[in-house]
Amino acid sequence: MPGPLSTGAFFNAYHHKLALQWLAGRAGEHRPIRISDPQSNITIPTGALIGHLNLVHPNRIQVLGGTELNYLGNLGKNSYHDAIAQLFDNKPAFVVIADDKESTEDLKQAAEDSGTPLFSSSLPGHKLISYMQYYLSNMLAERQIVHGVFMEVLGIGVLITGKSGVGKSELALELITRGHRLIADDAPEFSRISPDTLNGVCPSALSGFLEVRGLGILNIRSMFGDSAIKQNRHLRLIVHLLHMDDKELCEIDRLQGSRQSTTILEIEIPRIILPVAPGRNLAVLLEGAVRSHILHIKGYDAAQDFIALQQRLISEGD
Repeated sequence: MPGPLSTGAFFNAYHHKLALQWLAGRAGEHRPIRISDPQSNITIPTGALIGHLNLVHPNRIQVLGGTELNYLGNLGKNSYHDAIAQLFDNKPAFVVIADDKESTEDLKQAAEDSGTPLFSSSLPGHKLISYMQYYLSNMLAERQIVHGVFMEVLGIGVLITGKSGVGKSELALELITRGHRLIADDAPEFSRISPDTLNGVCPSALSGFLEVRGLGILNIRSMFGDSAIKQNRHLRLIVHLLHMDDKELCEIDRLQGSRQSTTILEIEIPRIILPVAPGRNLAVLLEGAVRSHILHIKGYDAAQDFIALQQRLISEGD
């Protein structure tokens, strides 16, 4: 799990993209954006963190556009001040004035008094909420490091796993020479960015490097150019390299192969076991596994097609 994200860190990372200006409440720059329900200790979903002005079920990030400012302005004097007080008493991570609207002095003063960051943005409120949800989903996503080599093969993210010394890096190097791209060697980091999607990236300290036994550390970008490196990809397939003896090889299903699944961050990822043995061209086999997986995603099953063909031929023979 990533640690708490502060309002100041979020502002520094995205104030240009979100057209944010800091109006008041600098004392609250360390307020956490990610919080947990004090009773259940369950983290609030990202989508529930952000929304237009809501005093009944207050969002952690409150957005005030033209409609919300008009609503506040049309309240009676006492109701107006009560609403402002309630807005800041709920201790939001920050408040944003959207739609390129001017903040009232009352809002600025309440932000200063409560130590609540108050921003303004020229973006429309609905766009601002959508953009912030996207950025926060990535910043607050659950993360897990998985040992292996993460590659882009035929346009999809493929994680090559296996015991140390089984040949993962050698296979990755051969795939790179065949035009595929390296994302991360040894310690790719995966984050859950949606209910069924894992995004994989490389830690910045390892980006572009590949360790191959006997050759040491290779700078793939320097050797093959920028086109050999991919910054990130969604994980769609795991290929597990495994040494097998003759008996184990004979136990593999001749029609279906060894298609399984592995769970990472509560998402099931298809997993294929690729036997490692002398004389086997692992790069060609992995490409074949990826092509077969792509067809499988599209609804085509070669084994079922083969069985149907055999049954049809038998029926015709009768």
